Amino acid sequence: MNFDDTRAPGPPQGTEPDIGRLPLDRAFDFVPASARARAGMRRPEQPYTYRRTPLVEPDWSRFPGWADVTEAQWRNAQWQRVNCVRNIKQLRTLMGNLLTDAFYTDLLADQRELSTMSMLLPPQMINTMVPHARPAPADFTDAFYADPIRRYMLPVRSDRHPYHPSHPFAQRDSLHEADMWVVEGLTHRYPTKVLAELISTCPQYCGHCTRMDLVGNSTEQIKKEKLRLTPTDRQDAIIDYLQRTPTVRDVVVSGGDVANIPWTRLETFLLRLLELDSVRDIRLASKALAGLPQYWIQESVLDGLARVARAARDRGVSLALHTHINHAQSVTPLVAEATHLLLESGLRDVRNQGVLMRGVNDSPDQLLDLCFAMHGEAQLVPYYFYMCDMIPNSEHWRVSLNRAQELQHAIMGYLPGYATPRIVCDVPFVGKRWVHQVSAYDRERGISYWTKNYRTAIEGDATDALDRHHVYYDPIDTLPESGRRWWRETYPA
Repeated sequence: MNFDDTRAPGPPQGTEPDIGRLPLDRAFDFVPASARARAGMRRPEQPYTYRRTPLVEPDWSRFPGWADVTEAQWRNAQWQRVNCVRNIKQLRTLMGNLLTDAFYTDLLADQRELSTMSMLLPPQMINTMVPHARPAPADFTDAFYADPIRRYMLPVRSDRHPYHPSHPFAQRDSLHEADMWVVEGLTHRYPTKVLAELISTCPQYCGHCTRMDLVGNSTEQIKKEKLRLTPTDRQDAIIDYLQRTPTVRDVVVSGGDVANIPWTRLETFLLRLLELDSVRDIRLASKALAGLPQYWIQESVLDGLARVARAARDRGVSLALHTHINHAQSVTPLVAEATHLLLESGLRDVRNQGVLMRGVNDSPDQLLDLCFAMHGEAQLVPYYFYMCDMIPNSEHWRVSLNRAQELQHAIMGYLPGYATPRIVCDVPFVGKRWVHQVSAYDRERGISYWTKNYRTAIEGDATDALDRHHVYYDPIDTLPESGRRWWRETYPA
């Protein structure tokens, strides 16, 4: 083959298509390079253009309350935990005069009327809000309101939908995980996989938490459920069930967040899992990789993780960590450092399971920027983006199924195939379904219908379990007027 040939590869001679009928980006390839140069033709611009963007740790001293914090303090996990922002008074102390009184009034109204999660923000998480410049009081409040991390980590009353803060079918345990507990804290929804909820706290609380029924402190609106067993008894019950159920091969160890489990207790549980011949995959779930990466760079934690990884490798078991990052601003050098150390300790993968949310990451550019930051700069594999679950007061975050399908289409072809995330809908009583797997979809009323190919733990021998259609609902404000009117008339407020 002559690599200097100026003619672009094309079909055999005599079968060339009519270039005038081809889209511009395809017609370009059938024009000889010499002719393109003479005509000054340029390849058409792509909908998204990749530009490598090095990661930067924002300067935390731009916030008045952290003006004198040293790097050693910032990298210390205990300092981060002690200095979390838990209430409005602490937020005022941190921000000085950067935020107006109106913002705090808006925040207080949300906490009193609509918030499902208590406030808990590590310094690392706050530092990724409005990260690009040293703030000036005159414009900081507007920038803070618009910030995508703030929008889901520190929601205010004016964020919520004014007429439909909750969907009529929203539920506290929207995925019915507790209904599928086979022992306390162990959800058996899929045939070969279980979810072990070992703890009900996290280092940070996300406003859209799908486990808002159990996780975190009670709020003025939500009295949380509680885990009743002691940690030891709960782990014993989980191990006993798995010993009796050899069809389970995959265990997701979550909560809450595993970063809040004392390491020795977590290590003991993981080594017990590794003694079960049927267990072939273990996945640790921790948003703290983004919210508190300082935890995952601690020598004691990395040493313990290396011990578990060696045991997993000796037994041929895959050990991975799954995290939860929703915007490129969250991917900083500390997050990359923690990821690299986790991989060096022996984890097979570190993967991300984000949540698709309006005002946070609901555009192709935002999703691709995040995926390239994670994969290209931090060795984090983009894995899933979940549609936001139908919990109370979440309508302003949720997107329609139609929009999710558009976004899946828009991000295809830019990333390596293994690092191209699937956008999924976690359908109640079903589980994760790729957004294009919908069986039927009433776009006018925003009602989608889904099927599955397995029985959950609560369906037993139900003969119709594989024939049922399970329902998911779009946010009402994304529907055409006829659909919104139908919901108003059928389910009046």
